[in-house]
Amino acid sequence: MKKIEAIIQPFRLNEVKDALKDIGIDGMTVTEVRGHGRQKGHTEVYRGREYQVDLIPKVKLEMVVASERSEEVIGTIVKSAKTGKIGDGKIFVYDLGDAIRIRNDERGDAAL
Repeated sequence: MKKIEAIIQPFRLNEVKDALKDIGIDGMTVTEVRGHGRQKGHTEVYRGREYQVDLIPKVKLEMVVASERSEEVIGTIVKSAKTGKIGDGKIFVYDLGDAIRIRNDERGDAAL
């Protein structure tokens, strides 16, 4: 099993969710987060004053998938989240030891 975390632009969330649903991925956790990578934020003007915004709003998707589906899921996220501009995001992939469904004690891929 693999845990996939994707940090994406908030306005791409619906496209990514729809693309994942189209390939049969239903379970995910979505969190609104803030941060920055290489872009280091940007400057905005509010009521005539300029200020630095260094923590940019992003969305973090987390999902656990069977190992054999991980490349398909990663490719789908990349294709649907990509704008080609700086700040499109990152994907992190982790090996996962086990998953347990609390309701009936199913383990491993059966719990997904």
